[in-house]
Amino acid sequence: MKLSVIGAGSFGTAMAITAARCGHEVLLWSHDPRIADAIGKTGNNPSYLPDIPLGRTVSATGSLAEAAAFSDVVFMVVPSHHYRDVLTQLKAHVRRPVDVISGTKGIESDTLDRMSEITAAVLGRSLRSFAALSGPTFASETARGDPTAAVVASTNSDFAAEVQRLLSCTSLRLYNSTDVVGVELAGSLKNVIAIAAGVLEGLGLGFNTNAALITRGLHEITKLGVAHGGRQETFAGLAGMGDLVLTCTGALSRNRSVGVALGRGKALRDILDETRWVAEGVKTSKAAKALAERHRIDMPITTEVYRVLYEDESPKTAIHRLMSRALKAEATR
Repeated sequence: MKLSVIGAGSFGTAMAITAARCGHEVLLWSHDPRIADAIGKTGNNPSYLPDIPLGRTVSATGSLAEAAAFSDVVFMVVPSHHYRDVLTQLKAHVRRPVDVISGTKGIESDTLDRMSEITAAVLGRSLRSFAALSGPTFASETARGDPTAAVVASTNSDFAAEVQRLLSCTSLRLYNSTDVVGVELAGSLKNVIAIAAGVLEGLGLGFNTNAALITRGLHEITKLGVAHGGRQETFAGLAGMGDLVLTCTGALSRNRSVGVALGRGKALRDILDETRWVAEGVKTSKAAKALAERHRIDMPITTEVYRVLYEDESPKTAIHRLMSRALKAEATR
């Protein structure tokens, strides 16, 4: 099979490598033509995962027209705040209905749309099927072939099963689901909790605190997900608990790294200025707070992360406020 991967960042590169490992021919699109040229010359991505060869069946381009012509299966792996624009540009070159797989874990800030909603709105009749792929998948570990599991969800169960079959191999095991809403929201909202986990690390707090954060963080993102129509079991699975544990404990987590720096007293502006990668949780915290208010869902951890990020709240004050809240039953909805 031929597959066009749109986005040559860490995860896009990792999925291109994985697809090649599964026996597919891949065209990897980069917004930076210099990266595409370097991949063509060296077989490696010089900016992301430079030490891992992409494989002989992976080529690269800086042309969306070429990517659209290469395959009618498109794997979108671009930051959520660029997703609509890149897909709109791609649509101009689409000549037949396409299948879209999204590996983007985020919510559009202005509209509060998920990637499935953006895809349907932008492509319209040019969209054949959509699937979201999510789970505990650090890019570098996935690319080097560490045994990894994730979930692919589509309202078209046949397409979910097809993607599962096409992208599963000895290093990546995919499970299928029809809960697109749950998989998308779980993958997005866990990034907010990961920032909080990093803050705890930056403050020098221990395992007790992090365990409490992960557990109560899962509780509140599940509430919001179910209010949107997601299924509770999805949040207990790979896209929810699995990815949450990974990003709240793993040193490779971008969102956790932002939190660590915040906990050590660094300003958010300085943190973001010094990094070239995207920490989706920074923008998602704003969207998550807005969605919680829209649905009248109490999300205290998300609210405090938002205050630390956007209202210059002290992390210690935020933690004190969380610990001083009115006492209640554990399973309160």
